[in-house]
Amino acid sequence: MTATATVHRVAPRGRGAHRGIGAAVRAASDGDEIRIAPGEYVETLVVDRAVTLLPEDGAEHAVRILAAHPGRPVLEVTAAGARVVGVALTGQDPALPAVLVSAGGLELDGCEVRGGRVEAGGDAALTLRRCRVSGAALAGVHANTTGPAALVDTLIEDVDGTGVVLGSTTTAEATGLEVRQVTGSGVRVRGLARALLLDCRITGPGRSGLLVEDDAAVTALDCRLEGTGAEGVRVLGSSPRAEATPERPTAADGGVVLADCQVLRTGADGVAVSGTGDVLLRGCRLRDGAGPGVSAEDDARAALVDCQVDRPHGSCLVARGNARLSAEGTSAHGSRANGLLAGERAQVSLASTDVTGCGFSAVHACDDARLSLTACRIGSTPEHGVRATDRAELTVEGVRVSDCGLSGLQLDAAATARVRGLSVLRGRNGINAESTGTVVLEECDVTEAERAGITCGTGTSAVLRDCRVTGSGTAGLVVGERATPSIEDCVVRDATGSGLVLGPSAEPRVRSVTVSRTGKNSLFVGEKARGTFEECVFAGAGTDGHAFPALHLSAGSAPVLRGCLVRDAEEDVAAEKGARPVFDGCVARNVTRPALPTGAREALSPGAGGEASAAGAARETEAPSEDTLEDLLAELDGLAGLDRVKHDVSSLVKLMRTVRRREEMGLAAPPLSRHLVFTGNPGTGKTTVARLYGRILAAVGLLERGHLVEADRSALVGEYVGHTGPKTTRVFEQARGGVLFIDEAYSLTQYAGTNDFGQEAIATLLKLMEDHRDDVVVIVAGYPKEMDVFVGSNPGLASRFTRTLLFEDYGSAELVSIVEHQAAQHQYALTPAACEALTTHFDTVPRGRGFGNGRAARQLFQTMTERQAMRVAELPDASESDLMALTPEDLP
Repeated sequence: MTATATVHRVAPRGRGAHRGIGAAVRAASDGDEIRIAPGEYVETLVVDRAVTLLPEDGAEHAVRILAAHPGRPVLEVTAAGARVVGVALTGQDPALPAVLVSAGGLELDGCEVRGGRVEAGGDAALTLRRCRVSGAALAGVHANTTGPAALVDTLIEDVDGTGVVLGSTTTAEATGLEVRQVTGSGVRVRGLARALLLDCRITGPGRSGLLVEDDAAVTALDCRLEGTGAEGVRVLGSSPRAEATPERPTAADGGVVLADCQVLRTGADGVAVSGTGDVLLRGCRLRDGAGPGVSAEDDARAALVDCQVDRPHGSCLVARGNARLSAEGTSAHGSRANGLLAGERAQVSLASTDVTGCGFSAVHACDDARLSLTACRIGSTPEHGVRATDRAELTVEGVRVSDCGLSGLQLDAAATARVRGLSVLRGRNGINAESTGTVVLEECDVTEAERAGITCGTGTSAVLRDCRVTGSGTAGLVVGERATPSIEDCVVRDATGSGLVLGPSAEPRVRSVTVSRTGKNSLFVGEKARGTFEECVFAGAGTDGHAFPALHLSAGSAPVLRGCLVRDAEEDVAAEKGARPVFDGCVARNVTRPALPTGAREALSPGAGGEASAAGAARETEAPSEDTLEDLLAELDGLAGLDRVKHDVSSLVKLMRTVRRREEMGLAAPPLSRHLVFTGNPGTGKTTVARLYGRILAAVGLLERGHLVEADRSALVGEYVGHTGPKTTRVFEQARGGVLFIDEAYSLTQYAGTNDFGQEAIATLLKLMEDHRDDVVVIVAGYPKEMDVFVGSNPGLASRFTRTLLFEDYGSAELVSIVEHQAAQHQYALTPAACEALTTHFDTVPRGRGFGNGRAARQLFQTMTERQAMRVAELPDASESDLMALTPEDLP
């Protein structure tokens, strides 16, 4: 207060005081103070001069001013320099202003405003310091002005609408602002407004935490937006942000800048940018949103620097339309969808960024998106690490991908990719190039892939240079049917299966490739495949203990090998009938059975070498021809336990004998599926009963031989396109006239992806079962829950396998009888005490999923005989009964 300022008092009574605040204002001059006695005043105040209103005793909110008219604000300011301190102001209509600054400027300090908003328009200036605004509708504070606005340590709450609206060309600064319990957005900035938010808190708005529209610009530093009903930050448009952003950007820089902010538990996207919006996030953390972490659409731009995006329900980062999105030094983790999703015509760049722990593929680019990945770490996903499909363009430089449920890198459709320095560690497949677009892979390293290391899909023509594949679970490098890749200076080592596999009619160009220490063939050439191989080394084939030739050449293949070396193998070449390879200057060293031609340029003579050894072959058990039905049923009845299974098989036998009699009398046979599902834990006799079942059907006359062929996934499923169908057919033909027993059949459907052929094996098997329905009985076996899923996974399986036999775990008495049976077979005898001890032992053994049942009983018998031998060896004069008796001491 200046020296010439006058103090005016307002009180309901007393000498020298105005009875009303309005009267005091009219009596005051610019710079005067109006001190108001505590109490409640009903007035409509119009302040048209630079005066200060404050409580007489300094007690905040002891002075309460209520609006006198429903359609008028309680306070209207039309002059610059007006100031209200520590007063409570209450309007009558929440949808109208309780405080209106139509011109000039107003500072509210320590005030409480209820029942209406605080509004500034025209060129007015507005400042709220340590204020509380509540009970308004539409907005709590609305600064639609060309003048400045400031909100300091102010609380906006209980608003049926937006907390703060900043519009026109205002330049606003909010420090320590708190917005909560509003049904609309927390803060809305539009028009040409510029806003700087410092250390603000926006909690639980019904819509967006921060909404930016039109050509507005916002900078938020160290702010927290939490529990929003929609997006944490939504940008529908903003003025362009300068390319060079200072370390502490301000609203004047343009666009929307969030630095060191937290966006938590949002109802939709953490940050959503659309239209021409332009957003920079620096050092921000976005966590637990119901939608994507950051999304950019239309012509928007979004950039993240040193940010964390954690656990969104949608993708961590999304770019669509013509949007441009970049991330540097950022972590995207725990998404329930993709880590990054780029679609339509978006342009995305990730540098030094981690993308991990996603529910879908970590990085997915589709449509016409353009994606660049540099020095990123990607992985820990049940799907692909990086996938590009449709017409997407992918550039990769120095990226590490690990622990993916499917492929580390998956290229589909017509996607193009230029990849250098990619490292793929573990996962189902390493690199799967199924795209017909241009694909170049350079200096890539694939280690410990569960299945194929690198695959060039059907009809593709990828270029591979200086790539390394180590320790793949099946094939090292697969060239699909009709594929024509160029492969140069690559290394394949320690593949469990074959090193380099060519599918039917493939024609690659291979130069300076080394294949070493493979479990099967170094080079497998499929039917009618061609291709050239120059200066290649094939070393150490068949390391899994089987005698696989280094080079296997299928029927009709015609590869050309020039200057190649085959070494450290049992056999160098095995060619099927009709193969026409050409060898030019090739050499075999340290090969036990060499077959390579000795001439400078020769074709391998027809029939040279043998066929490659089969891995995972089916095992056949021939049924004795002298079996009678009565003997077989007696043998079944003599098995320990399995009462329910014995009853079910006996019922099936009666049914099938009736069917056979009807057929012999010329009557139509009823519909009958002889195929069975055996479910139960290991060691419960499934294979034994399957073998008996085949012999029983042969005795009844429903099968020709009744032999049993045991197969698993490895006997049915091939390693490359075109391999599975013939492989499954061979096993089925082997079982013709008997029973095909497929153990752990659910393994045919437990794998997914373009490199898995389990579904092809099932489709082939179903067709063969239909074509030869009277020739083969198929039994599928495994754990109960897995078998339910397996049969239900395919309508063809469900219609053919309609009967399930449950093999229950053995009880203790049954396990003891198995041990006794084993003992009798091997001329041992259990003492009564040993039988009791055995019963007690089996009573205490947990019957979990891993319990071996009959197998466990047989193993226990073997252990007892070993312990008995050690015990009896110490007896000086062991009798025959000593050598036969098994006692409690022999139990481990």
